Amino acid sequence: MLIKAENISVTRNKKEILKNINIVINQKDFITILGPNGAGKSMLLKCLLGFYKPDNGSIIKSPGLKISYTPQDFTIDKSIPITALDFITLNKKIENKKITEISQEFKIEKILKQQLSTLSGGELQKILIVRSLVDNPNLLILDEPTQNLDVSGQLNFYKFLNQIYKDRNISILMVSHDLHMVMSSTKKVICLSNHICCSGEPSTITKDPEFANLFGHDFANMMSLYKHDINHNHIEESND
Repeated sequence: MLIKAENISVTRNKKEILKNINIVINQKDFITILGPNGAGKSMLLKCLLGFYKPDNGSIIKSPGLKISYTPQDFTIDKSIPITALDFITLNKKIENKKITEISQEFKIEKILKQQLSTLSGGELQKILIVRSLVDNPNLLILDEPTQNLDVSGQLNFYKFLNQIYKDRNISILMVSHDLHMVMSSTKKVICLSNHICCSGEPSTITKDPEFANLFGHDFANMMSLYKHDINHNHIEESND
């Protein structure tokens, strides 16, 4: 177990933002939190990170847990000249050998010397993730990492994220609206609407009535077919 939330609740202005949330994140988990606007997704992350103390319940962390966090909104002051490399190493002591290894691993050699303000949305997200991984965290937490990316950028980002998950001994917790991408990437889905409505593997979650209530029956049916097609194609490819 890396981190556990036990019966946490948060109330603001007499409105219950989170109600009796229980989550356990283990080693090598890849969990995505889905839910409508105002569901409490970002608040849940803040509680897990220790940015906000819940009104009730507790957060339990394993000894020595290292968490890296990429926030939802990251704005660049274009008046500040800083390269991608300078940003990655900012306030961090990293040997040149380590920088070379990282740049080769994540294929970012070509953009390291570029100004951060000139990077595309996808390139910036990649740099943010690389900076997060420099300290070799046990858990990577991402809040809406692709909200400013087009479809092509989203596809590239999820390929990048899946490679990180595959190659490194790391757990990932992500908040996302990209349901199509999430269903083919994540290992577990948690549907949140101030409380946990349902949770489970992507292949089964779309059959849950609560999922249909949150996202609509037509969408749930479409996602079930989508997931079936993905699995069917993977089986065919493995038999070739």
